[in-house]
Amino acid sequence: MAASIIEMIVFPGFIFLGVLGMIFEYVDRILYARLQNRKGPPWFQPFADFIKLGAKEDVIPREADSRMFKLAPILAAAAAVVASFYIPMWGGSALHSFTGDAVVVIYLLTIPTVSFFLAGWYSTSLYSTVGAVRTITQLFAYEVPLFLVILAPGILAGTWSLSGMAVFYSQHPLLCLTNVLGFVVAIVALQGKLERIPFDIPEAETEIVAGTFTEYSGRLLAIFRLAIDIETVVGAALVSAIFLPFGIGLGGVLGCLVFIIKIAVVMFILAVFKTSMARLRIEQMVNFCWKYVAPAAVLQLFISMILGAFIGDAFIGGGE
Repeated sequence: MAASIIEMIVFPGFIFLGVLGMIFEYVDRILYARLQNRKGPPWFQPFADFIKLGAKEDVIPREADSRMFKLAPILAAAAAVVASFYIPMWGGSALHSFTGDAVVVIYLLTIPTVSFFLAGWYSTSLYSTVGAVRTITQLFAYEVPLFLVILAPGILAGTWSLSGMAVFYSQHPLLCLTNVLGFVVAIVALQGKLERIPFDIPEAETEIVAGTFTEYSGRLLAIFRLAIDIETVVGAALVSAIFLPFGIGLGGVLGCLVFIIKIAVVMFILAVFKTSMARLRIEQMVNFCWKYVAPAAVLQLFISMILGAFIGDAFIGGGE
């Protein structure tokens, strides 16, 4: 019992994910700056920002629902941390793995986005409300493609367990090539889920100040930013576990190092994507996802189904 609590709170739980999330926030910011030929922030900037916000007063708007206003950041951070318990980061098995945990992880990673919506909606600010509506509208655009490309590899692997998928594709690395289209769709959908350029429409500072988070300050804003950092690490870990399962059986320091390298690769791709694109309007984002991303996800699903029907029997057995 004590060991489980330590794992959930310290390693590989909340504290580890929070620190790693802020480290990768710095990596993302420095890559974004260097790709734009700028110097970028110092390495300690995310930690300094968190400490600075934590020392400030929480200001709650008079018309806001104070209970939901305070609860939303905590709910977002908690859901992102719990999702990590079912993702195999190293060692071939998640902290708490079971058959069907892929569906649970997708559900848990939806909760932070819903929390952003509730935070903006119950702030009762005009900018926050517009940001909240954009957040929930964007959710319906990328969520279906992301759901499809996470589950599609499970058809060929013969399991809905993320650990089972990771083990299966690590044992049959050539079959990872069948999921290349799914990897591209997952990267695009993850960029939308994290509300990064070009999908940063809900937090368009040139249009609606800070969107959903306009009325947030102090510790509550710090928790929201930490939740986003943790969600970034968990999302990158989810993509790398399924589409980049190499070294998944390694344990100890080496396994942890390979895990961090794979997340860094995903983060680099996201940073390049962010640098090379301009912000879209909300209707452009929705049209893009339903016109191109969703059909690509469906195509990946059909590829997995066809391969599963013809050659799946020869490989299935590595899953759970």
